[in-house]
Amino acid sequence: MKKEIIIKLSRSFEETVHVEQDVEYWMARDLQELFAYSSWDNFLHVIEKAKIACSNSKLLINSHFRDVMKMVSLGSGTKRAIPDIMLSRYACYLIAQNGDSRKEPIAFAQSYFALQTRKQELLEEHIAMLERLEARHKLTQTEKELSSVLYQHGVDDQGFARIRSQGDRALFGGSTTIEMKRKLGVPESRALADFLPTITIKAKDFVGEITHFNVKKENLQGEHRITEEHIKNNQGVRRVLIESNIYPEELPVEKDVKKLEKQIKKEEERLIECPAVLPSIEY
Repeated sequence: MKKEIIIKLSRSFEETVHVEQDVEYWMARDLQELFAYSSWDNFLHVIEKAKIACSNSKLLINSHFRDVMKMVSLGSGTKRAIPDIMLSRYACYLIAQNGDSRKEPIAFAQSYFALQTRKQELLEEHIAMLERLEARHKLTQTEKELSSVLYQHGVDDQGFARIRSQGDRALFGGSTTIEMKRKLGVPESRALADFLPTITIKAKDFVGEITHFNVKKENLQGEHRITEEHIKNNQGVRRVLIESNIYPEELPVEKDVKKLEKQIKKEEERLIECPAVLPSIEY
């Protein structure tokens, strides 16, 4: 996520926070707009999922989600009451976790409400971690789907491993998967993608999607023909990267995604340990 977007979203979230009795809270109607949900009913579905997650954490829902009535002005100059919900920081975090992460405000909020500080550099770092983790999970899903399709086109598990290895050789400028592991200090028993930067993970995912599409579209059969297709696609994506002066084999190793998952989980646990509850006020 671009730095200017983070700054803009951070400012937007700060402008909608309320503080009573030294406790921060947000209003659901405000978050609906910030999270880019056009329909209140659709946003309520996300809130209901968040309430279930709150209950599963053995916390009182009413301490973090409180129904209120809010007065709004009508075009005629009169006012009427509409339902709204007071939300604690933890409630906002749960809503973000259950929202559509393809929306940039949701992706931002997942980090914003998880952190107990508003320091921008920490937000940027946390968002980058989540983006890399999401990219890795997406690649895993793409490779599972590709493996399943290739099986239907005459390629077994060993054949799929060979095809993927040949693809890596094309993407990394002649370096095999094993050679890249040695270069980056990756244990032989671990997947190379667990230590690659986000841009390379997404590149591998894009190649997998292209190969998947063309195998089905052209009804490619057998390991040899599909290997040629996969190599061609890797070479094409590599050319695109090089045009932007990005050489996949020269990018530094990144933190193990398994350690990233543990780090993010610890941050979530700290948030759950003692979440601030809503103040006792009438809105």
